[in-house]
Amino acid sequence: MNKPLRIGTRGSPLALAQTELLATALTAKHAHLQVPGGIEIVTITTSGDRIQDRPLSEAGGKGLFTKEIEEALLAGDIDCAVHSMKDMPTVLPDGLCIPCLLPREDPRDAFFATTAKTLDDLPDGAIVGTSSLRRQAIVLARCPQLQVVTFRGNVGTRLKKLQEGVVDATLLAVAGLKRLKQEHLIRCILEPDVMLPAVAQGAVGIEIREDDAATRKLLEPVHCNVTELRVTAERAFLAVMDGSCRTPLAALMTEPDPQGRARFDALKAEPDGSRVHKVSYMMNVTNLHEAKKVGETAGAELLKKS
Repeated sequence: MNKPLRIGTRGSPLALAQTELLATALTAKHAHLQVPGGIEIVTITTSGDRIQDRPLSEAGGKGLFTKEIEEALLAGDIDCAVHSMKDMPTVLPDGLCIPCLLPREDPRDAFFATTAKTLDDLPDGAIVGTSSLRRQAIVLARCPQLQVVTFRGNVGTRLKKLQEGVVDATLLAVAGLKRLKQEHLIRCILEPDVMLPAVAQGAVGIEIREDDAATRKLLEPVHCNVTELRVTAERAFLAVMDGSCRTPLAALMTEPDPQGRARFDALKAEPDGSRVHKVSYMMNVTNLHEAKKVGETAGAELLKKS
C-alpha cells in the first residue's frame, strides 16, 4: 500500500484553501492519490499565527509563517509544504527547495471601506487598518492626510472589525478573497499604478526536501512555468534589496506577451510615505536567467536612489 502524501500547511482558512488547490491538482494528475487517505493534510501552527498583538515587522519579519513548517519538513514529518510566496524569505534553509509553483491568482489589492468607494474618497483623518508596511507607505504617500493603524487577523476578522467601526478602511489581497470564494465582497480593486503588490503576491509555492525525488516528480505536472518566471524576477529584486518586513518594498512582473516582453515595476519607500522611489522596465523575459536579471537590475537601480 502506498503511503499518503503528507502536505504541511498553516491552519488558517486561506492556507487550507490553498492546500486544497494543490490536493485537487495532484489528484487530477495521479490516480493513486485519489483513493481515501491518498493525501494527508497536516496543519501546523506557526509563530506568525501565534503573534497577534504587534506588527510582524517587530517580531522578526519574514519567516514567521514558515519556520515551524520547514522544521517539520526537515524532520520528515511532512513530505511537502504549501506557502504563500509573499511570506517566503529569499533564502531557504539548507536542504529545502521550491520546485513547484501553482498558477498565480490576481496579484492586486482590494480596497474595503464602510462608506468610501476608493482610497482617494476617504475624508481627512480617516483611519486605514493594515499590518503591511508596503500598504501603509503607499497609502500615506498618496494620501498623507489619512491615519494608518496596525490591523491584523484573517479576512473574516478584518472585515468584521471594519463593519464594527474599528477602522474606516482596509486592504486585502484579491487572490485570498478569490480563493476563499469571497470575491463578491470586493467593491474596488486597486490597480498596480495605485497600489503596487507585494513581491509574489497571489503565488503559491510548494516546498520539499531537495533530496526527495519522489515528491518532486509528483509535483512536476502541476508546476506553472509562467508563474515561475514572474516570481523569480520579483524575488530576485527582493534579494538584492535584502528585503524584510521592515522595509516597504513592492514588485510586479506581468505575464510575458507572445514575443516574450514583460513589464516589471518595483518600488521602495519609507514607512511613513515621505519618500517613494519607483522603477519600471519593459524587457524580454523568456527564461529564468532573464527573469532574474530584470529583478536584479531593478534592485540595483533602487539601491542607488536610496
